[in-house]
Amino acid sequence: MIRSMLYASDLGVYAPYVMQHALAMARTFKADLYVIHVVEPIGLFAESVLQTYLDEQALSEWQSQGLNTVMANIEQRMLDSFREELKDGEQDLQAIHSVRVIQGDPAQVILDQAQKLSVDLLIVGSHSQGTGIPTPLGRTAARVLQLSRVPVYLVPLRQCRRSDDV
Repeated sequence: MIRSMLYASDLGVYAPYVMQHALAMARTFKADLYVIHVVEPIGLFAESVLQTYLDEQALSEWQSQGLNTVMANIEQRMLDSFREELKDGEQDLQAIHSVRVIQGDPAQVILDQAQKLSVDLLIVGSHSQGTGIPTPLGRTAARVLQLSRVPVYLVPLRQCRRSDDV
């Protein structure tokens, strides 16, 4: 029985398509849907640029407050886009139990959240890149598939399926 699901969004071009799959599954199983987006930690290059232009106190403030503000803004934009996309779908909106933005390694955060929330199903897109990529699976999707302890519903890119059908 599937009572709860975790949809991991990359906020890419195909995220609304994957979200529709997640909502359809939530409707089918009358399940709670948790949504997360993982922000990767800032890279060394960006960190060094910030250190060049900000003094130690300003850098410390940005790291503690600026990042939280950015993540809260992303979270709010996700909620707003769901509301806009699901204008008439109040039932679909109610299925979304929470929307969170978390910093860390995407695959690890997804797996940790799946365990923490005790979800019965993970929902991820195959990859966020366009159809010109050489592999059918992105790095995060591949790691989640390999390491997940719960079933994973993998949504392939719509364009990839069409090109395979020809």
